Amino acid sequence: MKDMNFGRDLARKGLRNTKHRAAILSILEQSEQPLTAEQVFLELKERGEPANLSTVYRVLDVFTDKRMVKKLNITGGGRSLYEYDRMVHNHHLLCLGCKKILAIGSCPLGDYEKILAEKTDFAIEGHRLDIYGYCPECRREN
Repeated sequence: MKDMNFGRDLARKGLRNTKHRAAILSILEQSEQPLTAEQVFLELKERGEPANLSTVYRVLDVFTDKRMVKKLNITGGGRSLYEYDRMVHNHHLLCLGCKKILAIGSCPLGDYEKILAEKTDFAIEGHRLDIYGYCPECRREN
């Protein structure tokens, strides 16, 4: 587990190592999919690390600003999702039924991004691709 390195990670970003910050980083690092602030809050409670929901939002905003956490604004959900920034570029498949989110391991836009940059002389800094549909479980239920 990476818990012991969180203090060093926080210090590198100019942040103090607090129990809430370390616990929230741990929750996000261990999660296989992005989480809402509410899910992080509930997991903190389950772990015996009570915090206010406003504290969770504040910490997540700081982590997002420091690029320790990625904030995903998923269309149609109305809520932001947060994931530990593993420094890996990925996209997501989102189930409209159960709201499951799966990371796509490869990027189909890399070559197209280069072509666009050459054609338009645009300095492209990144892109986002989220694909919506229904997972196999939800399709079986319908």
